[in-house]
Amino acid sequence: PLTSLILVTGITVVCHHLSGFTTNIVDIILAHHFGQEELQANLDLIQTYRLHIAQDINQENLQLFLGSYNGRRDLEIERPILGQNDNRLKTLKCSTLLVVGDNSPAVEAVVECNSRLDPINTTLLKMADCGGLPQVVQPGKLTEAFKYFLQGMGYIPSASMTRLARSRTHSTSSSIGSGESPFSRSVTSNQSDGTQESCESPDVLDRHQTMEVSC
Repeated sequence: PLTSLILVTGITVVCHHLSGFTTNIVDIILAHHFGQEELQANLDLIQTYRLHIAQDINQENLQLFLGSYNGRRDLEIERPILGQNDNRLKTLKCSTLLVVGDNSPAVEAVVECNSRLDPINTTLLKMADCGGLPQVVQPGKLTEAFKYFLQGMGYIPSASMTRLARSRTHSTSSSIGSGESPFSRSVTSNQSDGTQESCESPDVLDRHQTMEVSC
């Protein structure tokens, strides 16, 4: 059975529909992966992917894939209501980590997807200074985030990791009073901006409530 799920923009994007883009298939794919800021500033990376998409990928297959992607149905996922047990509800029951770059064109779609998932076992990770391909731009931070996620599930508890400083902003839909992580942690609040900074030993992504983690 599926016990966990990691969704990374550029690999998997949920509930995001392409619209208003140019008819050029290469530009469509680039606009899907990169935000306007990246398209204008990171020219070397954009050119590398432009050539890869145009020359290394079968264009007929790519058009068929894009047509299938645009014709997909909504997953119709619904957020469970606290205290209500409805087996007919469509939702992900496994631990889920959503990852998106803060400059990605899919930020709004990923946040909207997060609002539909069960807050008990969902974590949203926003990666700073990163666009639609965090696995390319920030591979080290992304790998570390995966390790924390797996540690939060009780795996690789003895893995050595560097300290990843990050601020946590609990979503308005967080499950207040939910269970605590089995790993020790101390949390300090910043009253001026309403955020919380977490220092954990070992540091883990708390999977017991939906939260927004920036790193």
